[in-house]
Amino acid sequence: MKPTSLIEALQDAEMLEIDGLYAWQFDLDTELLAQISAGTAGSDSAAKPLLQVHCIDGRERRLWKFSLAAVQAARHSEADDNWLIEGNDASHTLKCFAAYRGDNDDDEAADEA
Repeated sequence: MKPTSLIEALQDAEMLEIDGLYAWQFDLDTELLAQISAGTAGSDSAAKPLLQVHCIDGRERRLWKFSLAAVQAARHSEADDNWLIEGNDASHTLKCFAAYRGDNDDDEAADEA
């Protein structure tokens, strides 16, 4: 099932691609999300950073921060399976990758037979 929001996509993601750069390290403020779900978030919640993306570009360490409002306003491009998100300085293209997990159920069944 495809996520309907960037927040849903981020919760399932293991890696991100931002502006063509792969980022294995990113932080999603799950405490802020829990406060929103519980209805206990403050009036300034939309401006709080929800997502931080860390990446090494050559020798340069790069960091992007996106507020809750920016993540909620991100638009999905069905054609590219990307999210367009507005940062403080520019628009960015974000793609979420979920980890692929396999199981060995078929192998165990074959071994037992």
